[in-house]
Amino acid sequence: MAKHNVHASVKNEKLVAIRREQMIKGAVQLFKQKGFHRTTTREIAKAAGFSIGTLYEYIRTKDDVLYLVCDSIYENVKMRLEQALSMEKVSVGSLRLAIANYFKVMDELQEEVLIMYQEVSSLSKESVPYVLKKELEMVELFEDILHQCVENEEIVLTSEEIGVIAHNIFVQGQMWGFRRWVMQKLYTLEEYTELQTNYLLHGMHMKK
Repeated sequence: MAKHNVHASVKNEKLVAIRREQMIKGAVQLFKQKGFHRTTTREIAKAAGFSIGTLYEYIRTKDDVLYLVCDSIYENVKMRLEQALSMEKVSVGSLRLAIANYFKVMDELQEEVLIMYQEVSSLSKESVPYVLKKELEMVELFEDILHQCVENEEIVLTSEEIGVIAHNIFVQGQMWGFRRWVMQKLYTLEEYTELQTNYLLHGMHMKK
């Protein structure tokens, strides 16, 4: 799945990845404190630990930083879910692993996720669909796992049910971050994952 084309004049891909990771971390903290509009690219460069001139070797505009935040989240989710899909036979066990891995990503990147949703309206009208498309691609990863569980005759679900359940999983992962002020007082991440997974599976028609 193609990434948004964020231009970099530097050709060393490893260095680009390192610098952009530094940029994302610095920008997320600034966006959290000041918001997207009140944060300057100069401040992002300083928070990332390099000059404004260096910053513009890796991005063209401040909008690019939000794209990079979105792509960072998506790539982490994709990588974790592919661990479940790489099993010899995708099963309910694979689904459990995928949900656990996804919830871990949402826990690790909760600040980035929160910023992405708070600031997506700051992007241009033409740019917003890109971020929304990435969200749907993450949901589709769960749909793929559910479809394979159906094909392997472990669960019985219609296509409509698969779509709803995939969206439910996606939202439950986000809820851990969005409502962390209360969730983390009630459950550990592992307890929350187990409860949500069991609740989801209870609503499915499991094959005997």
